[in-house]
Amino acid sequence: MSQAEETKTGLDRREFLALAGVAGAAMAAPGLFLSDAFAAGDPLELAPLPYAMNALEPVISAKTLEFHYGKHHAGYAANVKKMVPGSGLEGKSMEEIVMATAGKADKAGFFNNAAQCYNHAFYWKCMKPGGGGMPTGKLMNAINAGFGGYDAFRKAFVDGSIGRFGSGWGWLVQEGGKLKVVTTSNAETPLTQGATPLLVVDVWEHAYYLDYQNRRADYVNAFMDKLVNWDFVAANLK
Repeated sequence: MSQAEETKTGLDRREFLALAGVAGAAMAAPGLFLSDAFAAGDPLELAPLPYAMNALEPVISAKTLEFHYGKHHAGYAANVKKMVPGSGLEGKSMEEIVMATAGKADKAGFFNNAAQCYNHAFYWKCMKPGGGGMPTGKLMNAINAGFGGYDAFRKAFVDGSIGRFGSGWGWLVQEGGKLKVVTTSNAETPLTQGATPLLVVDVWEHAYYLDYQNRRADYVNAFMDKLVNWDFVAANLK
């Protein structure tokens, strides 16, 4: 399945405005975590953003979210819903579908779409208006233990994310009780490697190109300094 096929949705203006309206309403519930990333009652239904489309400006524009969430993420979600019937994965969560299809050549398209849904849902939760800065408490202690300090962690995360060749993701994960920075390509996710995702930045070009063109470094640095939702990251720590 080509990237174009994976991301095609056909959302028209009316549908997009409906999505935007629901996303705006979600601002009333700022404490949502990953368990709330998919709509209640249907684990495969695209959930609203946890903030309004323009809430991350000027770091990430409403125009970028219109395409990134309203077309790319929505397209992956629509594809998964089409693939589930008759697959034996009816009633499974997105995470369960990712694990069930990982590494199977005949399920590559299914995995790519499901993993992109999971990764994107996680990414939205990693940001909030007025975020960034430094974490505190148990998370900060874990970062100090794993990297020797916040500055060293930030450098590893930023450098790894900027240096990820092509499309992919930069992650902070917990593995074996320790924190580490990893990157994954395309739709790959640390879930399939037995690691617990804590933080992710999307470095596919569609995540930043409208706002930053080829300046990935500017986007990743702004993400760290102005958007990271450390409350969400800390909630993922085991």
